Amino acid sequence: MDVKIKINLEFSVSGSALEDALADYDELTVEGLIQEVLDKAVACDEISVKVQDGPNTLEAYDEQLSTGS
Repeated sequence: MDVKIKINLEFSVSGSALEDALADYDELTVEGLIQEVLDKAVACDEISVKVQDGPNTLEAYDEQLSTGS
C-alpha cells in the first residue's frame, strides 16, 4: 500500500553551501534539489516540492543579497 506523507520543512543554509549543493546535484532550483535528495534517500513515485519563502534559485539569492532583505 502506498502512503502519502505531507511535511512542512524549514532550514537555514549558507550561501556558499547552497551554491555547492545546487552544483553537486546539477539542479537549478532549491525545489529541484530537495526533490533529488528525497528521491535518492527514499525511492518515491511522486515528490512535490514548493518553496514558500526564501530564494528558489541562485539568481533570487543574489537579488536578495543585493537588496539586503
